[in-house]
Amino acid sequence: MKRTLRGALGIVWLASAGWSSAWAGALVLQTDFGTADGAVAAMKGVAVQVDPRLPIFDLTHEIPAYDIWSAAYRLKQTVSYWPAGTVFVSVVDPGVGTERRSVVLKTRSGHLVVTPDNGTLTLLAEDLGIEAVRAIDETVNRLAGSEKSHTFHGRDVFAYTGARLAAGVISFEDVGPVVDGDIVRLAHEKARRDGMAVVGGIPALDVRYGNVWTDIGDTLFAELKPAFGDRFRVVIAKEGREVYAGEMPYAHSFGDVAESEPLLYLNSLLNVSLALNMRSFAAAHGIEAGGAWSVRIEKIAR
Repeated sequence: MKRTLRGALGIVWLASAGWSSAWAGALVLQTDFGTADGAVAAMKGVAVQVDPRLPIFDLTHEIPAYDIWSAAYRLKQTVSYWPAGTVFVSVVDPGVGTERRSVVLKTRSGHLVVTPDNGTLTLLAEDLGIEAVRAIDETVNRLAGSEKSHTFHGRDVFAYTGARLAAGVISFEDVGPVVDGDIVRLAHEKARRDGMAVVGGIPALDVRYGNVWTDIGDTLFAELKPAFGDRFRVVIAKEGREVYAGEMPYAHSFGDVAESEPLLYLNSLLNVSLALNMRSFAAAHGIEAGGAWSVRIEKIAR
């Protein structure tokens, strides 16, 4: 005997031989809309109209207004932890209604991202690779009756297309023509070795706690042969102008140093990060994130 249940995480088959499961597809939404009004609910309503059984999740709706860089990083932070076949809709779209392209990216990992082609895909393309990009054909992939609306493509184009993909109403090939050439990419500092130091960018802050996340991965950092307790000199700059310079130890975690003291650690993505124990490093030193910011980390000889 076999029963089929559809729940928030897809379809689960219960078989007499034991448990087995398969991903049925889901829609994950990211915007800079916030939740103070009905914009996000309208997007979800469109998706539910496509398929009332479709699992819908929120990545975040608290991207700072118009901040394409933050949208790019939150996708990088999140997408790889979802099963292949998951459809992400990311709408941070200051160019809505202009000639910027509406696209769907298929990563080499099998994830789909529906978004304006404005730089949002920069970091995801670097991390997961591009299998193909298709431009959305709005003559067939647009909410019926929305043709007179030019300022809410998140509802009328992106949520509608994303829901149809996640629900299996259309295939990736049905989205529209393959995009010739590259996607729009945001310029940013890329992590590298520089003599006895490593240099990288600051793609994001740990927003709630004010920790500073770099793009310097553990493998690159390991080239400096760090040991817990070693001290490092850290210089942070914005557009080449020094904003912070100081020394701090490499620690397992925050409690390894006294309250309010600085530390260098590996965050949950295994990237080098900077913190003040029980305080905001970013607020204390006026640090922000984005392509204009860079960090240099050098081991101090004992």
